[in-house]
Amino acid sequence: MEMSQEHKDALAQGRKEARAIKAYLKTIEARKQGRSVTKDGLESRLTRTNEKIEASDDTLKTLDLIQTRLDIQLALSSMEDVENLDQLEAGFVTYAKSYSERKGVSYTAWREFGVPAAVLRDANVPETRRR
Repeated sequence: MEMSQEHKDALAQGRKEARAIKAYLKTIEARKQGRSVTKDGLESRLTRTNEKIEASDDTLKTLDLIQTRLDIQLALSSMEDVENLDQLEAGFVTYAKSYSERKGVSYTAWREFGVPAAVLRDANVPETRRR
């Protein structure tokens, strides 16, 4: 069964929203944990991971290392796409309300994760409490 263009567009929009939300939340999480992920640090990890892949003679370990490499590359591309918190926050504000409605994420859940109230206000996420 072939998908309609409307369905394809909705899926693309959902992926776009999820990427923006995830990038912002990862930044908040990293700051909460007190670790700053830098481009240099990621590039260094990528080099070490590639060296381990080349040296590995264990099939499953190689598979794990390849996944690690893909994760690092994704983090690097996210970092290159949006270098600062203001840009990440703007993306979050743009999509948070529709994402919240579609996924059933409450204001309280966002706040508990660490999203500032002012950011949720800017995103027009209503302040509701779920029990």
